Amino acid sequence: MTHKKLAGLYAITCSPIHPSIQGVQALVLDVEQALRGGATIIQYRDKNPRTVAYQPIRDDIAHQLRALTRDYNALLIINDDAALARSSDADGVHLGKDDGSLTDARKMLRATAIIGVSCYNQYALAQQAVDNGADYIAFGRFFHSHTKPNAALANSELLTRAKQELRIPIVAIGGITPENGKILLEAGANMLAVVDGIFGQADILTASQAFRPLFTAP
Repeated sequence: MTHKKLAGLYAITCSPIHPSIQGVQALVLDVEQALRGGATIIQYRDKNPRTVAYQPIRDDIAHQLRALTRDYNALLIINDDAALARSSDADGVHLGKDDGSLTDARKMLRATAIIGVSCYNQYALAQQAVDNGADYIAFGRFFHSHTKPNAALANSELLTRAKQELRIPIVAIGGITPENGKILLEAGANMLAVVDGIFGQADILTASQAFRPLFTAP
């Protein structure tokens, strides 16, 4: 299943998130600024330890983001937690190499759920993900990344090849800015995933708006 909204600015929340009411409120407000600025997809990425005490906070955040993304007609993707994606009625889940199998996630989620897979800089992983029924694939990092500075470097040829051969929506991630994002879109990316370039900025609304021209037809 290919979702018509799998394009545009894909904003990924930063972690850690302060486990308090104020921390949750701050995150939700930050996400709303990103949505106001033009993000079409929000990924809730939370690397705080998944303790029993913290789980209700994760649940609360996911449900609040679900309501917020609906208000803005945007998608909500949960990072590496299919169970949370199901319980919060998120649009889907994103899986990395250590986040369980796509097949198991598909069994857990509704038939229309979106499942994305990180493929790093490996075309073979992308081919495997497509064969297993992924709805989109992600390559990266493409530039210096504050979030994952030691991640393997990908090149734009991966995007071009995947666009030509796999015919599935593609995410580019890793150090992407309004200045360097254009070349990735031209190479074949449908979505630009941004973490620090949005949520690490003092003015999240303005940071998100800066990407709009990249997705606006001339």
